[in-house]
Amino acid sequence: MIFGEKLKTERSKMGWSQEELAAKLYVSRQSVSKWENGQNYPGIEIIIKISDLFGVTIDELLRSDEELTKKVIQESRRLAYPRLKFTVDVLFLAGAVLLVIKLAVLLLNKFASMDITLLGGSFLWNFGPLVLMIGGGVASDTLKKKYKPD
Repeated sequence: MIFGEKLKTERSKMGWSQEELAAKLYVSRQSVSKWENGQNYPGIEIIIKISDLFGVTIDELLRSDEELTKKVIQESRRLAYPRLKFTVDVLFLAGAVLLVIKLAVLLLNKFASMDITLLGGSFLWNFGPLVLMIGGGVASDTLKKKYKPD
C-alpha cells in the first residue's frame, strides 16, 4: 500500500474528513488531498505528526512508499549537512586565525623589535593551525562526498 492510500485508510478509520486532518496537522485541506492522491508528499515533521495521530510507526508509513522514503532521506541529508559544514568551517577558520596571529607576532618581533611571547607553548602555535586547517579541509571534503546530491 502506498503512502497516500495508507493515509486515506487511517484517516477514514478515525472518521475524520480531509479538513479535520488538515486542521490537526496545521496544513491546508489541499495538502492532505495531494498526499492522498500521490501528487505530493509531506515533510518529515508532518510524517512524525501523522504517525503520532494515527498510532502507527513511521516505518509503517514510509515502507509503504519507496518514493516517499527517498524524499525523507534526501530531506534529512539537507537538514544535517549545513550544521556539520558550519562546524567544520569553524575549525578551519580557527586554524587560519591561529596562523595569522602567529605570523603577526613573528613579524612584530622581527621588524618592530618587540618581544611578544605566545602563551600555550611552541607546540600549540607550530602545529595547532596545521592540524585544525588540515582536519577542517579533510572533513569538509568528506562531508561534500557524503552529502552530494544523488
